[in-house]
Amino acid sequence: MTKNLTTIGFDADDTLWQNERFFQLTQDRFAELLADHAEKDHLADRLLAAERRNIGHYGFGIKGFVLSMIETALEVTDNRVPGEVIAQLIAAGQEMLSHPIELLPHAQEAVEAAAATHRVLLITKGDLLDQERKLAQSGLGDLFHGVEIVSDKTRPVYEAIFARHGAGADRGLMVGNSMKSDVVPMIDAGGWGIYVPGSLNWALEHAEAPVDSARYREIRDLSGLAPILQAIG
Repeated sequence: MTKNLTTIGFDADDTLWQNERFFQLTQDRFAELLADHAEKDHLADRLLAAERRNIGHYGFGIKGFVLSMIETALEVTDNRVPGEVIAQLIAAGQEMLSHPIELLPHAQEAVEAAAATHRVLLITKGDLLDQERKLAQSGLGDLFHGVEIVSDKTRPVYEAIFARHGAGADRGLMVGNSMKSDVVPMIDAGGWGIYVPGSLNWALEHAEAPVDSARYREIRDLSGLAPILQAIG
């Protein structure tokens, strides 16, 4: 009997392990360092605008985040930001890059169960070295049949990955916490998209849910994935 699904893709950050919480903590520290120059909300808006501008230059991840903080600090201080503040921002980024991995609830069980019946892939974007480090520390690496670290997640990217590792996107499923990156482009590619909301969400990952699609599902946490895989077949 031919399976409807052959390949399951998992997002990494904030789907399998904690990530955005560390960005938020660092951003709070950023606001403290620049409290004499800008209100917290205004500073957050300026930082978000810098991140939006810089994604095309630096890509996704901690290094681009730190550079965007430094750029914003220069902007709001008219290039008078003290060197000590820059040094603390760099140190904060280095701390983020070495932070131990914290798996989210049901992550290991969900990947193990999916790997027992399907090909499973890790599909993540961000800095190559950082993502490789996190995967190695997670203890999940041996469960994946393939790992794809990409510069962005788009319909053509999903089409290529699921053609390479499976029987095409129409027989693939993607699980993740980003509507914009994990769900919408996968459904546009013809596959299933499973949304697992994170406790914190980056504003640049917002998109409207494709609620009219028969291939869209939302689950509270990864414990809800196995029944969906069984139902789809």
